Amino acid sequence: MTIEKTALLPVSADEAFALITQPDRLRRWLAISARVDLRAGGEFRWTLTPMAVAAGTVTEVDPGRRIVLGFGLEQSGRPRTDTVTITIEPAEGGTLVRLIHQGLPEDQVQDVLEGWTHFFQRLERAAVTGDAGPDEWAAAPADLNPLTSANATLAVLQHVLRGISEDDLSKSTPCTDFTVSQLEGHLLGSLSSLTSLAGSTLVPASASDLESRIAGAAQQAMETWMKRGIEGTVQAGPQELPATIAASILSVEFLVHAWDFASATGQKVAVSDEVATYVLGLAEQIITPEQRERVGFDPAIPISGNAPAMDRLVAFTGRAT
Repeated sequence: MTIEKTALLPVSADEAFALITQPDRLRRWLAISARVDLRAGGEFRWTLTPMAVAAGTVTEVDPGRRIVLGFGLEQSGRPRTDTVTITIEPAEGGTLVRLIHQGLPEDQVQDVLEGWTHFFQRLERAAVTGDAGPDEWAAAPADLNPLTSANATLAVLQHVLRGISEDDLSKSTPCTDFTVSQLEGHLLGSLSSLTSLAGSTLVPASASDLESRIAGAAQQAMETWMKRGIEGTVQAGPQELPATIAASILSVEFLVHAWDFASATGQKVAVSDEVATYVLGLAEQIITPEQRERVGFDPAIPISGNAPAMDRLVAFTGRAT
């Protein structure tokens, strides 16, 4: 079966094409993380929500005019032969983007139509404002586990990072002795180590902006962990760790450092209570009293049990709210 969506965007055809093909643009409206090899035969992978990943092959590319994708959902558990064709046409008032999704199983039509309707509304908003803002579909996954939580907190972090300019890199952060730039280096180092624990090697991004550099590294870490899963153990130097504990570090790193970056640059962290509460529980498993100093956290700061979950998480990691 086939569905169709259109959007009239008040931008040029080249900008509209960038919005639907470039990872840094896709993160503004469609995906938490995105990888696109923009050539016929290239692969793409979009983490649409913490629980949904679209992946497949680019079958045709006509830059500025058309892209055709062999499209499937990783979590569906069954082969898919969908084809998504997106065309770009100049129109009065801007550029018309038309999406045709063919080959859908009948029982998937309504869900897929709802999804494209949601994301095309965000595409229209991103075309006007440059960023559609936090996506409510990424805010509180129905099934919270270390990997869906990591995707949800990555979305939170990236929204904060988009508000940071190169002029902010020298600003102090709540992390002792870390500027924004130094905190970036710390987070990239953590992502490299966590990617290694899951069995891969992180390739540093050469992007010119902070958000893209961290997003590129985080995408590699998440893709590696989602492929590996959280069963069994991983080897951390001489120590074996449960994989579920190692993967849980991602959420703590993403959300706590989102707060650090936001505090340094006068921003607020937009996170659901469900996710913040879940990450607090992960932090309590990871940051045990005997490990607190070794892993670089200051003593916990007393706080009311009735305080918001994000405040309790921050206080638990030794930061004053």
